[in-house]
Amino acid sequence: MAAAWIARRLRDAVRRRGSASIALSGGSTAPAMIDALLELDVPWHAVSVWQVDERIAPDGDVARNARQLERLPVSSRRVWLMPVTSTDVRAAARRYAATLPDRFDVVHLGIGGDGHTASWPPGVDDIANSTRPVEITDTFDRWHRMTLTRSVVNAARSRVVLAAGSGKRPVIERWLLADTSLPISNVRRSNTWVFLDQAAAPRVTLH
Repeated sequence: MAAAWIARRLRDAVRRRGSASIALSGGSTAPAMIDALLELDVPWHAVSVWQVDERIAPDGDVARNARQLERLPVSSRRVWLMPVTSTDVRAAARRYAATLPDRFDVVHLGIGGDGHTASWPPGVDDIANSTRPVEITDTFDRWHRMTLTRSVVNAARSRVVLAAGSGKRPVIERWLLADTSLPISNVRRSNTWVFLDQAAAPRVTLH
């Protein structure tokens, strides 16, 4: 369902503006979602793709989110991979920020069991809330990372959060009950669509 929703948004953007932009996260749920997108009617010739976040690791490393984008039928001129192999990653982050669209049509996000999304580390508010569009984290879950910040994510026309598995249920519940200690609480709720499998679905009543 998340893939179908994204495909509709991309088609609508192309119909309205002649092109579409999407920022994709990595994570365990992304490959299946991308597989589903490949089976749908998406005007890939008019879609440009960026990354939400990336581990600072060598090209080809299994930890890289970029590997998940290799199957997209998009011209290399329309895929903007984060330049994490640069010798000066902070300067590279500034260059990457200059490539971003004024406003993404869709930003795809996951959620970690600790409440992180993008690569906004728990307990480190200055990454998500940076005034820079793209930031570099300190070591987070064994890696330094490059990530879009809240200003870019929340400026998007729409956001989709995708999570699966019973391990995500507790943090989903905390997020929906407005636990502001979670990094994902920095994501704007309006125009944010959440797709969960049955195992991840919270057992809370919202008022």
